[in-house]
Amino acid sequence: MSVSGWTDTDSARLRDRMATHLERGAVPGLVALVARGGEAHVEVLGTPSFHDGSALQRDAIFRIASLTKPVVAAGAMVLVDEGVLGLDDPVAELLPELAQPRVLRRSDGPLDDTVPATRPITLLDLLTFRLGFGVILATPHSTPIQRAADELGLNTLGAPWPPRDLSSDEWIRRFATLPLLHQPGEQWMYNTGSQVLGVLLERASGQSLGRFLRDRLFEPLGMVDTGFSVAADKRHRLTTAYHADPHTGAPVVLDSADEHSWWAEPPAMENAAGWLVSTIDDYWSFVHMIVDDGVHDDRRLLSTDAVTRMCSDHLTAEQRAASSLFLGDDSGWGFGLAVPAAGPRRPGARYGFGWDGGTGTTWRTDTANDLTGILFTQVALNSPAPPSVFTDFWDALYEAI
Repeated sequence: MSVSGWTDTDSARLRDRMATHLERGAVPGLVALVARGGEAHVEVLGTPSFHDGSALQRDAIFRIASLTKPVVAAGAMVLVDEGVLGLDDPVAELLPELAQPRVLRRSDGPLDDTVPATRPITLLDLLTFRLGFGVILATPHSTPIQRAADELGLNTLGAPWPPRDLSSDEWIRRFATLPLLHQPGEQWMYNTGSQVLGVLLERASGQSLGRFLRDRLFEPLGMVDTGFSVAADKRHRLTTAYHADPHTGAPVVLDSADEHSWWAEPPAMENAAGWLVSTIDDYWSFVHMIVDDGVHDDRRLLSTDAVTRMCSDHLTAEQRAASSLFLGDDSGWGFGLAVPAAGPRRPGARYGFGWDGGTGTTWRTDTANDLTGILFTQVALNSPAPPSVFTDFWDALYEAI
């Protein structure tokens, strides 16, 4: 496809920038996509793993981690468009486990030192990550609430792996035994809102989360390789996942690409916060639908209002400031994704809506420059700051503008 304003020189620059990360052993391979004017250009470099010398293919399957979050948020907005759910609906209507939440007086305090929530948790709270519970910026296991969440096996205040043998009903039952860290609507906190949202969507739709997303998004969008597990006949396309050794920084295997992979079988709970696998073309199909105002192949999947709400900032200035370690200084939060913060833009700052996945994936769409970038790698991030392969990717794209 011909990408408006994208030249052979731009492609060579992108390949060269990305190749340096393969040459120094930072990643074994990657798939990069740039789109303008609705058309996409894709570069595929490297191999599926550090020990597999075969060429990586465009249809390689990656664990996309938190790029799951915008997809699940879009699924919620399908039901909002249909009137099945309302943004201001208390979630307790479908999640009675959360009917009477209590809130810690201090986030690091004892679990029995609580006050009642001042209002119910709503769907909007889940979508904007303001339900009052999420990642704590403290040493792991250092507070009573962190230790309790770990003992319950919730996988919500840290990495989502290995998967727990908990059904979604059991997960929400256990989660509801914990107090919140903040009053609903008071503070942005990462991650947990998506997990609760996934359980809510199952109950609202009467389907498993995976079946609901297949019916309402994946099949209409032609996302044939996206799901919460990888079928045996597709496993040869699954890349190996890595993370950095905490002592040496060298990549070590996090998850294999064989029958022992965590994704080889459907999980007990389809984790809406970060368990999807996908390909670059599948994910571009989803992103293109959002960019095209909710329409795919002349079929409307989301209303204009749903897309606008998803991609608008819902945080206050105080909430953004308190969340800058995750969001940076220029981003707010929409529904399941980062969005440009309200207010003046700093010169040279990157803008757009999208998000990053902890397994080494990133997406942003900058509507002001008609630019979308999606990059899939398979080496996990080790901090909220973007790795150099991300920053080099975005630099190469913006230098073409």
